[in-house]
Amino acid sequence: MKIFQCQACDQPVSFESTDCESCQRRLGYVGELHEMSALESVGTHWHAYANPARKYRFCANAAHGACNWLVPDDMPEAYCTACRHNRVVPDLGITWNLTRWRQIEAAKHRLFYSLLRLNLPLMTRAENPTTGLAFDFLVDPSESYRIGPPVLTGHRGGVITLNIAEADDVERERRRTLFGEYYRTLLGHFRHEIGHYFWNVLVRFDQSLWTFRSLFGDERDNYGRALQRHYRDGAPENWEESYVSAYATSHPWEDFAETWAQYLHIVDTVETAGTFELHVRPRLRNGPADSVVIDYDPYQIPDFSRLVEAWLPLTYAVNSLSRSMGQPALYPFKLTPAVIAKLSFIHERIVSMRSIGHGIDSDEAGSEILKAVITGLRKRVAAPNV
Repeated sequence: MKIFQCQACDQPVSFESTDCESCQRRLGYVGELHEMSALESVGTHWHAYANPARKYRFCANAAHGACNWLVPDDMPEAYCTACRHNRVVPDLGITWNLTRWRQIEAAKHRLFYSLLRLNLPLMTRAENPTTGLAFDFLVDPSESYRIGPPVLTGHRGGVITLNIAEADDVERERRRTLFGEYYRTLLGHFRHEIGHYFWNVLVRFDQSLWTFRSLFGDERDNYGRALQRHYRDGAPENWEESYVSAYATSHPWEDFAETWAQYLHIVDTVETAGTFELHVRPRLRNGPADSVVIDYDPYQIPDFSRLVEAWLPLTYAVNSLSRSMGQPALYPFKLTPAVIAKLSFIHERIVSMRSIGHGIDSDEAGSEILKAVITGLRKRVAAPNV
């Protein structure tokens, strides 16, 4: 994401900051402006330097040290745009649960930064109990010696479930090795699972479904049997030429979700590189004469090829830097022409959605799109996406 600064003293601050280390002012994130803001107390509320025209209060989850986002004082919601999608959180009276939940919220808020920057439609479970987006953060029964099935991270009908054990670095690494994955992070989980949600929103009842099937395959293939086949037989030979990960080969829904996650990886990291004005030109024989310069907003650019042109040399550079530090590749994925075509499809769907909402409020646009989706969902039973 972009660099944030305190408006009072110009000190660089992070996305998760709550206080400026230089001038000690309180900081809060103004979601509608995508901006971190220095704050001044105004009675029980806050004046934000980034938007003097409104007064704000902190999200209710700030009381747990889990959120630094602001809520406009003229809105009735107690929670910010990101936190109001939470349906279940763990028992925060248990210190270890609170520690892990804070890490989970940090990753989830980074997800919402991207979703809001892309102007993607969002509807809470309260706004629509059937298909609204919700998060359940659950503790595995084995942690408290209770009887019950293990908590599986996944998505179904708009609800994203996350086993909070994923916030434990050791446990997450164990699972990454167990499942033979190149990459496993909290943010990666969120970006994958939200892909299932947006497949329903942007593809399932859109005419682009036929293009989806030509690129990703027929999603009507029995999902449960497809997963059983994948875990029994593994990925097909030479899967790397057509899929971004082995798991993506299991079913078209998983291929879409894995590719969606890659799209969010790309857009957010390209924005970060552009904010730091990184110019990349590998010193190769017969290499390009000009550096790759990111002089555009990757969240708004209509031409996906510009993102690819920046991403390929950028990942070559960051992977080389990571290996120089004795670490594995920071971006351990291969973008073949087939994968790029799938990424381009996702980009096109997001750009098309944005054009539908052109000229009206983003919340209103999202509501209209989701109303159409809900109408479609009532005509058929939504199948589970794990």
